Amino acid sequence: MDASAFHLSRLTDRSQRRNYPAFGSVWFFALACLMTQAIGCTRSTDFPSRPITIICPWSAGGGTDRVARQMAAELEAELAVPVNVINATGGGGVTGHTRGAQARGDGYTLSMITVELSMLHWRGLTNLTHRDFAPLHLLNRDAAALFVRGDSPYQSLDDLRAAIAQSPKKLKASGTAYGGIWHIAVAGWLDSQSLAADDATWISINGAGPSIQELLAGGVDFICCSLPEADAVVAGGQVRCLGVMAENRINGFEQVPTFTEQGHPWSIAGWRGLAAPPDTPNDRLELLGKAIDKITRGGSFKDFMASSGFDMSLENADQFAVTLERQDELFGTILNKPAFQSVSGEQFGPMMFPIMIAVGIAIVFGIVVRDELSNHRDRHQDSESKESLSLGRSLGVMFALAFYWFASEPLGFILSALFMLVGLLLLFKVPRVTAFLVAIATSVVTYQVFAILLRVPLPRGLLEW
Repeated sequence: MDASAFHLSRLTDRSQRRNYPAFGSVWFFALACLMTQAIGCTRSTDFPSRPITIICPWSAGGGTDRVARQMAAELEAELAVPVNVINATGGGGVTGHTRGAQARGDGYTLSMITVELSMLHWRGLTNLTHRDFAPLHLLNRDAAALFVRGDSPYQSLDDLRAAIAQSPKKLKASGTAYGGIWHIAVAGWLDSQSLAADDATWISINGAGPSIQELLAGGVDFICCSLPEADAVVAGGQVRCLGVMAENRINGFEQVPTFTEQGHPWSIAGWRGLAAPPDTPNDRLELLGKAIDKITRGGSFKDFMASSGFDMSLENADQFAVTLERQDELFGTILNKPAFQSVSGEQFGPMMFPIMIAVGIAIVFGIVVRDELSNHRDRHQDSESKESLSLGRSLGVMFALAFYWFASEPLGFILSALFMLVGLLLLFKVPRVTAFLVAIATSVVTYQVFAILLRVPLPRGLLEW
């Protein structure tokens, strides 16, 4: 070999080494990423071995949220795993309850179900019922009560009733979402007073906490919620309670008169309890039930409920199941009365918005495909391949999103994200080695940040990661 040929060979070798990294180093880096991922993610046959989530269908700051967060803290200490509360609000309780019912039945997702579960399907909002849950424990019941601002001109129930009767639909009220338990409580009271159930205009707000803020801001004239939910603002004098919808005065709130005492015979209450998806294994339901039962009998939870004014109405899983059946029958009777049709009926069924979203996606996809085909016909032959590639990439992105949607639960976050990212990067002509490295690093870092550091539940799949 002459000198020039030898020199050219060495230049070629150097160029190749610059453009293509050593495969040993590449795969060593990939293996290191996977080993890093394995930290804290080893599969365990013990239950529970990873964070538990409690889904709360209502906003932060309300009674349901407060009970859920106290129970989460107690469960975390009892089970020795992190327990997180997620506020899944919207749809008058449909969003949170549906998310809880459709969660994976592995015992790692629980729901703080509320009385609205017995009402939603009677209102035509969803097909979801209490039979879509495995009940664990009833925690409390709280009677409804009416509140006005401290400077309100309404000093009694009679004053408020007279104002509503004099100017129907003028006064604004809130306390929860439209058609929720506190809305039904107000509608029932008006009906019992020979007024139309909708003579007070209901402002839909997801929970008592934000409703109280709206009352203080002057956005509504009165609200309905439980006594414990408004205890702090009542004690501070910003809000006054006109009465509680119960047969007898409530322990801890003996100064608040009942509706019956004031000549308004009407009572109704809300309830809260824990439940799991219906396909949760019995041994895990039993373990969770025993843990919750131990917590509710302990001093810490009792002290919290007593100091907050929440009424403890404890029932185990079997008793709670009977209560759920009775509540379903009760609200079926109430909400089917003619007087309640104006506050319980819905113009659109539960599939209205999913159908609208699906139709919108189809329209957008159709427009994209039409434009791509139009460009493909109009441009010259030498650009046809680019247009075809653009269309293929558009379809590839949609396929990747669909893949993750269906594969994340059975495969887990890591594998599904890895496959999706590798496919997308290769689709966009990223070199293979780089595509694999970026996909592995991205999935590992994302999992570590969200699942480990921020304790956000991610799909774990059959391999538990």
